[in-house]
Amino acid sequence: MKNYTTEQIRNVALIAHGGAGKTSLAEAILYTAGVINRLGKVEAGTTTLDFDPEEAKRQITINTALAPLEWAGVKINLLDTPGYFDLIGDVASALRVADATVVCVSAVAGVEVGTENVWSYADRQELSRLVFINKMDRENADFDRTLSQLQQFFGLRVVPVQVPIGAEVSFRGVIDLIKMKALLFSGDGKKMSEEEIPADLGAKAASYREKLMEAVAESDDDLLVKYLDGEMLSDEEMKTGLRKATLAGKVVPVLCGSATQNFGLQPLLEMIVTCLPSPADIVEVKAKKADSEEETQLEINASGTLAALVFKTFADPFVGKISYFKVYSGTLRGDSQVYNVNKGKSERMGQLFTMLGKSQLNLEQVPAGDIAAVAKLQVTATGDTLCDKNADIVFPPIYFPAPVITYAVEPKKQGEEDKVAAGLTRFLEEDPTFRMDRNTEVKQTLISGMGELHLEIITSKLAKKFGVEVDLTPPKIPYKETIRGTAKVEGKHKKQSGGRGQYGHVWIEFAPLPSGEHFVFEDKVFGGSVPRQYIPAVEKGLREALEAGPLAGYPVVDIKAGLFDGSFHAVDSSEMAFKIAAHLAFKKGLEQAKPVILEPVMLIEVSVPEQFMGDIMGDMNSRRGRILGMEAAEGFQKIKAHVPMSEVLKYSIDLRSMTQGRGFFVMKFDRYEEVPGQIAEQVIAAAKAAKKEEA
Repeated sequence: MKNYTTEQIRNVALIAHGGAGKTSLAEAILYTAGVINRLGKVEAGTTTLDFDPEEAKRQITINTALAPLEWAGVKINLLDTPGYFDLIGDVASALRVADATVVCVSAVAGVEVGTENVWSYADRQELSRLVFINKMDRENADFDRTLSQLQQFFGLRVVPVQVPIGAEVSFRGVIDLIKMKALLFSGDGKKMSEEEIPADLGAKAASYREKLMEAVAESDDDLLVKYLDGEMLSDEEMKTGLRKATLAGKVVPVLCGSATQNFGLQPLLEMIVTCLPSPADIVEVKAKKADSEEETQLEINASGTLAALVFKTFADPFVGKISYFKVYSGTLRGDSQVYNVNKGKSERMGQLFTMLGKSQLNLEQVPAGDIAAVAKLQVTATGDTLCDKNADIVFPPIYFPAPVITYAVEPKKQGEEDKVAAGLTRFLEEDPTFRMDRNTEVKQTLISGMGELHLEIITSKLAKKFGVEVDLTPPKIPYKETIRGTAKVEGKHKKQSGGRGQYGHVWIEFAPLPSGEHFVFEDKVFGGSVPRQYIPAVEKGLREALEAGPLAGYPVVDIKAGLFDGSFHAVDSSEMAFKIAAHLAFKKGLEQAKPVILEPVMLIEVSVPEQFMGDIMGDMNSRRGRILGMEAAEGFQKIKAHVPMSEVLKYSIDLRSMTQGRGFFVMKFDRYEEVPGQIAEQVIAAAKAAKKEEA
């Protein structure tokens, strides 16, 4: 692939709600630009960018795909991102390196919850954007309704630069509101003719042009003076003013068309080139000094010191690990040495390449602002900074949302635990929103993700790539047991059956401790009633006994055990005998000291639009939640609460249902609390039933 300067590059992420036709739009862009010679279909699994077998099977985008193309002498790095919230991690990483976005919205469905989500992510990165209203050829397509929704959700800065000619089966072109010409498409869409505006659309086009002119004028003082003086802006002033307003985020231009018919793609590509920023327009990017964490600004300059950010890792079955990166400063060449600041180690860069779906296109060099990939880096992971060794620079970490749902995973066949662990570990490299943990308390391997679809895809890949099938089950709750009272008890182990016997005898006082102190052993023996050499055995016996409490067999925490008396036999006493005596005392003592079940309690922050507050509050109360406070934040109401873990195992699913997908939450473990009596009885009964099944 030929070389481009920083000014000749556009890094554009395609973002949308799932099903808006985003991947079909990417396919049409590639076709119109001459990169591919036929239009693939999502339904047939033949699109260039959804090349993963899992994507073809599910007919959705799972991984962000990179596709370079050229239009009007400009290289456009297209980043086709997933549309479903479960896969938001790939959207977050793509938007981190994109300089602008094209938001694809269905003319049939209009603005959907996924549109709101990806728009907010683009806002977080302060990205310029265009909107492409897709599916204008479909039944019930409505441009005006969709535009009204866009303006309702995202403000009046959303302004059309085109209006459609026809709709549904009669859709055949668009009116360019700057040129005030009709652009008509025919055949495969590559043929576009410029004609006069149909008479019946003249008034509508003039009205929309006036609104566009006003929006452009308001973003520039000189243009505003001219406009307020009653003068018309020239086409050239409209173009330059629109670009300036788009780069400043004051205007979001709206275009329309049909990706499957390939109608409206040439104007979209022209708008990407003329209105969206090159990396050179960004000028500087935020970074930190590696040795001091002091914030700094890095100039985007191909002649500067090398600095690049790895934003995605992909495990290719044939090539191995592929690392996608964006160069922010300097020029990277293949077969060069770079320094990984995060790992403190050097890496050898092999052949540099870009991707077109699953195909590699080799590159000689990658200048500042460009996006590319390299295979088989040894220590580098997503989010790492690569630079010259003497460069004092590190990029801030990529923001990824925390997982919201957890399942226990176990192989369907015994003995395949290692294969499961190896496969899941590989996926950890690819997906920063995926987590895997081993909970030793409940003896389960737990996987966490952004939703059920996310984890279904993980397990499906596990079967295909590693040949191991697994079951997902709700995780066991790591209950614990403790005591609320005190007890002084005797534990005696005496056994005589010919020869040397066994004898251990202890008196122990049990008492509760404050939460979090786990276990304290006190030696209060005076006068040698328990010889010094056996006291460690008593403590060891008690610590072993902590693993299973008397109520339901859960680990015991927050107790103090004081050994204050006992007796021994000169011949028959041993460490083992005193360990057993301690076990007996433990069982008896905890039964007498008012034992209780403890459950993990989570701190949860739920953010929802105002209209859902009543439902969320009522639901939280039904889950035994305690509301800690509420506050308004960025158009949402945020609720803080304590809620038992057992009540929110599938909260992500329930919250989506209650809020039509518009609510989100973060949650973390906070502390353990006593389980109420009736629920404790259910927990104990369930634990006993589980033991019977295991037996």
